[in-house]
Amino acid sequence: MTYLPRRLPFVKMNGLGNDFIIADLQTEPAWARVLAQPSLVRRLCDRHIGIGADGILAVLDPLHADSMATMHVHNADGSRAEMCGNGLRCVARYLCDRIGNSAGSLLLVDTGAGTLRCELTLSPDQAVTAIEINMGRPIVANPAQTQLVLASTTLTLTLVSMGNPHAVLFCEEADSYDALRRMAEDIGPQVEHHALFPQRTNVEFVRRSPESSLGLDVVVWERGCGVTQACGTGACAAVVAAGLRGWLPLGTRASVRLPGGLLDIVCAEDLSAVWMRGPAETVFFGEVETSSIMALDGAAK
Repeated sequence: MTYLPRRLPFVKMNGLGNDFIIADLQTEPAWARVLAQPSLVRRLCDRHIGIGADGILAVLDPLHADSMATMHVHNADGSRAEMCGNGLRCVARYLCDRIGNSAGSLLLVDTGAGTLRCELTLSPDQAVTAIEINMGRPIVANPAQTQLVLASTTLTLTLVSMGNPHAVLFCEEADSYDALRRMAEDIGPQVEHHALFPQRTNVEFVRRSPESSLGLDVVVWERGCGVTQACGTGACAAVVAAGLRGWLPLGTRASVRLPGGLLDIVCAEDLSAVWMRGPAETVFFGEVETSSIMALDGAAK
């Protein structure tokens, strides 16, 4: 059995307010015992009795020789996700800070969506100011659009995978950003748990930006989390779907406004890749008392 120290170190980070606990299994393998139990993940992510987060990002040894690490995503409800764009920016910054920028501005990280290239913009004093990630090729369902019948309405969804599933809903009737959020809170959980999606899905609520012809307003109902401040893969899926719809010209940098701020997204004209650019910030370093969380399941040893 893996030895469990009295305290486990962690780092709290966020990308546009989408916040995560970084658990580095490369330096503290005992985190594996905690992350193996969904109930403990839920407790740590609880904002009242735990650290509080939208999820836990596990940093593990790389799968490939050229990669620096592997990222696993644990949602706040204890479930697992294949990929997290905001989370990957945080992990890239964490790795860069951990090694003191000695690897330069380019990092490769293995994820459930494959090995992804993370390019860090550094200031003259070597501080990370932004991270751009090549998110790979989006997978658009065939046909791209599907009809989903709810109790009170029929929705037309555009299905896009960014290594994890997304259902994009265009909300031309939303006359404000608050209206978009209300729709997400009302309709999001119904779509996430619909029988059409046996593994559940993320749901994007999208309208044209009233301020820019190259902008979108987006609120994301995240699978396993609910409405979050930002969702990197959701922003990418929204731009892909908007490009297919003719709302945005593919190959052009688009600005996506999320509750936590702006992400810059480019989808290649031939849909061969999507690039996401945005910030990642360290909030604080801490330690979690293992006896208190393990006692939840009578698991203290």
